[in-house]
Amino acid sequence: MRHPLQTILAVFLVVGLASAWFAPARAAEAKPNIVLIFADDLGYGDVGCYGATKLKTPNIDRLASQGRRFTDAHSASAVCTPSRYALLSGEYPFRREVWGPAMNQSALLIDPDKTTLADLLKGQGYATACIGKWHLGFGSKPKPDWNADLKPGPLELGFDYYFGLPVVSSHPPFVLIENHRVLGLDPADPLVYGGTPPTTPYPEKMLRPGISGGKAAHALYKDDQLGTQFSAKAVSFIREHRDGPFFLMLSHAMPGSTPHPFASPAFKGKSRNGAWGDSVEEIDWSTGEILAALKRLGIARDTIVIWMSDNGAPRRQTLQGSNAPLKGWGYGTSEGGMRVPCLVRWLGRVPAGRVCSELATSLDLLPTLAGLAGVKPPADRIIDGRDIAPLLLGQPNARSPHEAFYYYHVEQLQAVRSGPHKLYLPLENMLTLGSRKPVRQEPALYDLAADIGETHNLLDKHPDVVARLTALAERAREDLGDRGQAGKNRRPAGHEPAPTPRTIRRE
Repeated sequence: MRHPLQTILAVFLVVGLASAWFAPARAAEAKPNIVLIFADDLGYGDVGCYGATKLKTPNIDRLASQGRRFTDAHSASAVCTPSRYALLSGEYPFRREVWGPAMNQSALLIDPDKTTLADLLKGQGYATACIGKWHLGFGSKPKPDWNADLKPGPLELGFDYYFGLPVVSSHPPFVLIENHRVLGLDPADPLVYGGTPPTTPYPEKMLRPGISGGKAAHALYKDDQLGTQFSAKAVSFIREHRDGPFFLMLSHAMPGSTPHPFASPAFKGKSRNGAWGDSVEEIDWSTGEILAALKRLGIARDTIVIWMSDNGAPRRQTLQGSNAPLKGWGYGTSEGGMRVPCLVRWLGRVPAGRVCSELATSLDLLPTLAGLAGVKPPADRIIDGRDIAPLLLGQPNARSPHEAFYYYHVEQLQAVRSGPHKLYLPLENMLTLGSRKPVRQEPALYDLAADIGETHNLLDKHPDVVARLTALAERAREDLGDRGQAGKNRRPAGHEPAPTPRTIRRE
């Protein structure tokens, strides 16, 4: 007969084994918090862990030491608006003619019925917030004023909370918006210059659509306060939703968006790379504030932190940002325009201090993060991104899931990538941002694994590779289209006529 103590011990043993067996399953089922930090126009060579020498980025570098550094990550566009569309939709921007032929006369929209990354996560119980630069259009209906602007905007596209700039910081005066409320209309609003708005009307030519004349004099913000304001709002959101799960997209308006980079007084003149470096170092400080908040609240291990740029650093009249060792600049399809710094930290899950040289893209964030949150991407449309969780988690022998990656500029396919090889297509009239003069692009083939700077043209040495990549380019034209050629799976752009400036009505 078994002694009662033996029975008790046996019960404890069974319970203990069951707990050990099911604990990993419960941990795997827990939905991670997600923080996505998105810099604006920051180049591949603008961060210490990617080789920057003229500025200091200790907090961003710490992400690299605690997580995974991707050396072959690409934005789906070298321009701000389509790059944001790709991130939230998982689609190539030109699949919906984003910044396509009609975009010079219209304001871009994500479909009102579009299932975005934020929508997917919200459906899984996530609290969602977008803080910072939106730059994805004004809405589909005429508006009597700006008090109800951005419809459909962040709040209609999966985000519970929005605070930031509707468009871009390069043409002040402009407005800050919190949810659907325009800030700065009240003279007592602390977001305007010291709480005392200027009284001098601004010329009509300086005002963005939706704002007119002196009536907009109060709708201003101080650009050198944006970094601190966005960071404070982000930390506040994390604190309020620390019980999780939450998804925070912190979309900086720095260091780009303007030929004159800005930084708060605490950072002005502090870097060795002028105003651009000051701005990058403030982004680094902001990153440190986010990491410190996660640690202080005890949720660092429960949170995936992704840090990347929307596209490469653009070339200014006076050089500011750096894409070294890549060739070219932002707003173009060279590696310097579309290959971006990308870091991923998930303590205990993503291998620390490891480098991933496999091709990954911003398109992949939607299917990957959705999968980690326990939901599948929408099945009613083509999702161009792929689940790269095996790359993130450092699974043995994990490889890029992309057979090809396509470099579109506006509505023109300019290059195609497969494996290590990148083929620049022959173009008689290559489109370039800001230039109306025809530019000829000669065909060229580069092995990016051996020649990251695109210096050795291998076109004549590998005709078989050229033929294979040319066939992939033709497949893209049939699917997505090309300039003057409609793709069978391309949808018309969601756009409206450029809005007529209207008077802001105070609430």
